[in-house]
Amino acid sequence: GMLVGMPHEFNLKIAGEMGVTLPPKGEYGVGMMFIDKDPAIQAMQRKLIERAAKDHKLGILGWREVPVDNSDLGSTSLGTEPLTQQVFITNDGGYSKRDFERELYRLQKVTTSEALQDDALRDSFYICSMSTETVTYKGQLTPAQVFPYFKDLLDDDFVSHMALVHSRFSTNTFPSWDRAQPIRMMCHNGEINTLRGNKNWMQSR
Repeated sequence: GMLVGMPHEFNLKIAGEMGVTLPPKGEYGVGMMFIDKDPAIQAMQRKLIERAAKDHKLGILGWREVPVDNSDLGSTSLGTEPLTQQVFITNDGGYSKRDFERELYRLQKVTTSEALQDDALRDSFYICSMSTETVTYKGQLTPAQVFPYFKDLLDDDFVSHMALVHSRFSTNTFPSWDRAQPIRMMCHNGEINTLRGNKNWMQSR
């Protein structure tokens, strides 16, 4: 997968196609999510986000299905492929930039926690990123499949000041869509052990 800086000009274009007016860069957030392909479960998952957003004084500008091309996926990836959606979120509470980012993080944590308590939602609900600064495109893909799969990344208007790329999955686990790197705000090799273990490794160098 790949973590990129917020592609504001691209977002303006797709928001226009949605009939939505975006605030200036930094004054809105984008949530990138995996949700269920079943319309009934989708509605429940969106409602979860919308209700929690209201509780945190955040607004929902609109939802967008991220266009993908799954023609090159293998049977394992295709068999568990989620629906990838973006949600555009506004700062209705008038938070400072730092506090707005904090509330987006809290929204991610609260909705993830609630989804995990619901048998109907837990297996198909995952927030890849939710921020005013970055967006994460990832999946159960090979590195060569990332760009062809996510059509956004092939758009000439999609511009980012940086791209953080990682091709591994979480260590010692079977690959899955949610375990793909980057893990929300960072990439790592999965070797994050105990604090004591890390200290011992540092001292032994």
